[in-house]
Amino acid sequence: MTVVRTSLRNFVAHKGRMILSGLAVLISVAFVCGTLVFTSTMQATFDRLFTESASNVMVGPAQEEGEGGFDDVSLTGRPDTVPASAAEQIRGVEGVAEVTGVVASESIVAVDSDNENIGPTTGAPTVGVGWTELELRTAEVARGTAPAGPGEVMVDSATADNKNLEIGEELRVISVTGDHSLTITGIVDFTITNPGAAILYFEPSAAQQILLGADDAYTELAVDAAPGVGDAELKERVAAALGTEDYQIRTADEYIEDNRSEIAGVFDFLQYVLLGFAGISLLVGIFLIVNTFTMLVAQRTREIGLMRAIGASRKQVYRSVLIEALLLGVVGSVLGFAAGLGIAVGLMALMGALGMNLSTDDLTIGVSVPVIGMVVGVTVTLLAAWLPARRAARVTPMDALREAGNPGDVRAGRLRTIVGLAMLVLGLGALVAAGGASSAGTGGMWLALGVTLTLIGLVLSAPALVGLVLRALSAVLLRGFGSIGRMAERNALRNPRRTGATASALMIGLALVAGLSVVGTSMVASATEEIDESLGADYIIQTANWMPILPEAAEAVRSADHLSSVVAVSEVEATLTTADDASFDQNLGLTTPGYPEMMDTPVVAGDMSEALRAGGIALPADLAEEHGLAVGDQLTLDIEDSSGPVTVTLRAISEAPSFDAPGAFLGEETAASVLEPEQMPLPWGMFALAEPGQADQARASLESALEAHPQMEVRDQADYKELIQQQVGQLLYMVYGLLALAIIVAILGVINTLALAVVERTQEIGLMRAIGLGRSQLRKMVRLESVVIALFGTVLGVALGLAWGGAAQQLLALEGMEVLAIPWVTIIAVFLGAAIVGRLAAVLPARRAARMNILQAIATE
Repeated sequence: MTVVRTSLRNFVAHKGRMILSGLAVLISVAFVCGTLVFTSTMQATFDRLFTESASNVMVGPAQEEGEGGFDDVSLTGRPDTVPASAAEQIRGVEGVAEVTGVVASESIVAVDSDNENIGPTTGAPTVGVGWTELELRTAEVARGTAPAGPGEVMVDSATADNKNLEIGEELRVISVTGDHSLTITGIVDFTITNPGAAILYFEPSAAQQILLGADDAYTELAVDAAPGVGDAELKERVAAALGTEDYQIRTADEYIEDNRSEIAGVFDFLQYVLLGFAGISLLVGIFLIVNTFTMLVAQRTREIGLMRAIGASRKQVYRSVLIEALLLGVVGSVLGFAAGLGIAVGLMALMGALGMNLSTDDLTIGVSVPVIGMVVGVTVTLLAAWLPARRAARVTPMDALREAGNPGDVRAGRLRTIVGLAMLVLGLGALVAAGGASSAGTGGMWLALGVTLTLIGLVLSAPALVGLVLRALSAVLLRGFGSIGRMAERNALRNPRRTGATASALMIGLALVAGLSVVGTSMVASATEEIDESLGADYIIQTANWMPILPEAAEAVRSADHLSSVVAVSEVEATLTTADDASFDQNLGLTTPGYPEMMDTPVVAGDMSEALRAGGIALPADLAEEHGLAVGDQLTLDIEDSSGPVTVTLRAISEAPSFDAPGAFLGEETAASVLEPEQMPLPWGMFALAEPGQADQARASLESALEAHPQMEVRDQADYKELIQQQVGQLLYMVYGLLALAIIVAILGVINTLALAVVERTQEIGLMRAIGLGRSQLRKMVRLESVVIALFGTVLGVALGLAWGGAAQQLLALEGMEVLAIPWVTIIAVFLGAAIVGRLAAVLPARRAARMNILQAIATE
């Protein structure tokens, strides 16, 4: 009990310092718990949506392995269907109470009276649905009435609110069947959740005509069982009546599980990413806690000596420090769990802003969440405190009383430096091996090894680098401040281990920022070079949300004036069989012989234009080599859903695939010979060449022709480069935002280190004040010390990040990212930001140092 009381007394006595360390635990645990609660809530919400909407048995078109799913979009713009006759067959099955035909499609565009696309700007689709009793399970008519005829439609309330839509307003709906004018008759509220899409509800028969172009088909059949009939039993009866060759027949549980599996990958990815950043902040927090307890132990050396002198054992001293850490971990974890709930609610609000309304009433807090938070927080804190506790226990009573420290620390420091430098050298070697790897798999393993070894190696050897790097920084930054700058430099150099640990915490976050910046900048530079070298088209035409281009929009592009050539590119899924009867599945870019004029795809053999004529095909070199194919070889081509196989001749072998296409190509004429017109895939993009000297006129004509299709975007080469830069930039900004969590924890470490250092140097500060050092000079000294420590961490982090990013770029060069670009603007911004961070981190410690009473400070032992 004496040990416990001592630990409690020390914990309370140093509560200010513990608060900063506790914040590191709190932030990290909060992010872990918030992530778990948020993803669990999303999963539970969608589970409820699937459960409420599912009938006892669901019948859909047959799906091949890995096909279909919650967010599947048809390449033809027409979803797969089941015939209406199947509904009549099912109605005759014993035990069936009701059969509801479902019609739904994502291949539509809705335009309001101001010619504005009412679809989401977040990338979510616009979905057309037939309004049936089935929809009332998850939604209700909040205002107006349900559609009663082909010219009427309802919209979901979120879309109505976002786009200022009112009952009676006219909408144009563009689909594969044409342009349709409808009037809004009602507004629909979701009783569970709005999945983020813009949803339009049509009268059932109108939905068939607008979305499918047929009145004798549905996308799905929902079968409700009569009382007393089980789902499995009903499934067997329905399967017996229909057969299973052309249908996918599932019970409600199977339907729910399939849909859950489809979105589980998205949720899992999101959870792993968020937990990964939480893990980084935990790693950074370890440095903070190690530093805190190391300095507290050092400051209590005399107290520890007295405890040992009066009979306290090493084990008791060891336990005393660990009990303080346990208290810190418990308090930080409990508060972190509470803060995590706030983070989860905040993430839900963010999703609401993006269109997916999640209710806090559905907040799902599993029993495991607080347990995981507590285990993570306490374990990390105890691990971080283990070394300081062990060091405290190993100090002998006599050494402690005369504050000599442990002579073994010097030997341990040398050994740590040697091990660290060895690991750093090995890690750099692994990064070089990653950059020179011949395959992505091998290179990836070398890269992972190199990142791990260099990180650990630099952390271990950081104290040894303090003298060299800090003196160089001081020569540039501090010497101009005279004696104040020299004192700041001396203070930063005083304890290399402490300075190294503090800087290492900042180094980790900044290394990731620098490394990802190199990759992102290189990606943009590589794509820009690819566009300059390969793109011959003057204009690229695509939809804003990367959906297929609908037929009317494609015809509008072709009708534009001042164009010498227009080419569309789509995609088909096919099976190819060689003369040796070896078969393989391949996605084929589908286009016309004019494509090489728009996009230069280098070939190693043959002619690309010939490959795009009737009976030809082009394959990438690696695929041709894998199957022993050469120009002139014949293959059997079987396009999915075609009338049958056809023989094609390999007329071109291309180099590695470019950024825009799969690398394998087929001519439209060949596909059209085995596919019905409605089976031809819609283009994902179109390319256009302007007539000589008519570039501006051609663009104006394109934009005028597409005025009725606001979902379409016309870009020239400069616009396309800017689009790529924006997309990569948005991704990097999101990553930087998440990494800010780790950097905040690192800043807390700088504050904590400075605050403890000020306490440690209380007597020294009093003496300096007594001989004439002013308050403002003292504050400046602490601020300069903080800035130089922050910049030291920045130097290490940027150097490490550049090494990581360079190795990653060399590895990604195997996939076409061949340009290495250094983001100098980002690096300069990082250094300026580090200086500002160091300046801000010193505010409280500097203020405390300046406010010390001179006599009390001198009298401090």
